[in-house]
Amino acid sequence: MCIWQKPISVAALTAFSTNSAVSHLGIEFLEVGDDFIIARVPVDARTCQPFGLLHGGVSVVLAETLGSCGANFACLPGHQAVGLDINANHLKGVKSGWVTGTTRPVHIGRTTQVWQIDLRNEAGQLTCTSRITMAVLPPTSAP
Repeated sequence: MCIWQKPISVAALTAFSTNSAVSHLGIEFLEVGDDFIIARVPVDARTCQPFGLLHGGVSVVLAETLGSCGANFACLPGHQAVGLDINANHLKGVKSGWVTGTTRPVHIGRTTQVWQIDLRNEAGQLTCTSRITMAVLPPTSAP
């Protein structure tokens, strides 16, 4: 069953994220399914911390990007989802290649949404698991 309430595609997500932290960090959207989004981030000079590992904050940026995009495209037209809380457990360091994240909804409600995001290295090993809670805001009337 498709959860999307607004037209969604890899091209739409990419265009939506142009000239933002997403494009600056080299995050690439790869796939959209009926109830998931997949994107990846390179492990390079832009995204590593001084010890040569993917920065934990960059893992969270990828997770929040995926969860926020999922929530917003799952909202009814005119509604917007904004972040309330995010957590991340960093499980394995990554020194090179790409880290790929997949997000799926845990709960899509009228006023809140919860999304699970799992990040994996090129070997398919879980490197970070994250959960984001989003508030769903109703349409506002212009003053």
